[in-house]
Amino acid sequence: MAKRITFKRVLTYAWHSFRRNGWLSTATIVVMMLTLFVIGGLLLASVVANTVLRDLEDKIDISVAFKKGTPEETILAVRHDLEALAAVKEVTYVTPDEALAAFRERHKDDPTILASLEELGEENPLPASLNIKASRPENLRDIVAFLDRKDYPSIEQRETNEDNQKVIERLGRILSGVRNTGIAVALILGFVAVIVAFTTVQLAIYTAREEIQIMKLVGSTNWYIRGPFMVEGLLHGGIAAILTSLAFLPIIWVASSKLSLFLPGIDLYRYFTENFPQFFLILFGVGVILGVGSSFLAIRRYLKI
Repeated sequence: MAKRITFKRVLTYAWHSFRRNGWLSTATIVVMMLTLFVIGGLLLASVVANTVLRDLEDKIDISVAFKKGTPEETILAVRHDLEALAAVKEVTYVTPDEALAAFRERHKDDPTILASLEELGEENPLPASLNIKASRPENLRDIVAFLDRKDYPSIEQRETNEDNQKVIERLGRILSGVRNTGIAVALILGFVAVIVAFTTVQLAIYTAREEIQIMKLVGSTNWYIRGPFMVEGLLHGGIAAILTSLAFLPIIWVASSKLSLFLPGIDLYRYFTENFPQFFLILFGVGVILGVGSSFLAIRRYLKI
């Protein structure tokens, strides 16, 4: 019963101190919100960038066309050699009939091309081919080098989709720059948040100095004296995390519709709502570390008990 009363008193005193220093508490929460907003923005930007990168990586391949009349056994032997490479993720064999069907589907709205195909009659102008996907974009060079060494006589043409690889490398550099800048901004804002929260708790300790002296004289425990200030720091971080997480909801809802115009495969709002608990826990954890950590530093510095 005594422990329950003590805990209730700690919470009550922390709340009164939080309200008493209203403006400083508000400033602390606002600065923490800015810090958490930058961190949350980095998390969501990483999700979008990684989704785009994966989509581009899936489109990077090498197409190897074989000479007309090449036996299927020869083609399958080449595929077997390629599949044995660690740099290769997948090799797809496309027969001439499959290539023709895919070509017709791609150009089904172009009557000129379809008419040209009809003029050929039963003849299929498209060769058999292998589509080779690398396990990683940088492994394309290893696959090309392998094909150059082997110099298969049955291969007539080879095409490498290097444009997507260049885009991936450029996007990777941009993402790295944005991430580093965001981390730097988050660290600066985090430092400011710690300073503001430190000042808030320092003021709370100064305001309650007479009460603290009385509690020390009557033999109150360290937890009984320090507890309210630690809980006050928890309130700062917790409230900042809750408000920041809720603020992201309308922002993501608006941004998602705009983003889908450029990247139809990404539903950012759906991803955010499905992963909201994890997102909130990350922000809450960072907020608590900032708030409680600042309070702990202030207590160590100014509360000598």
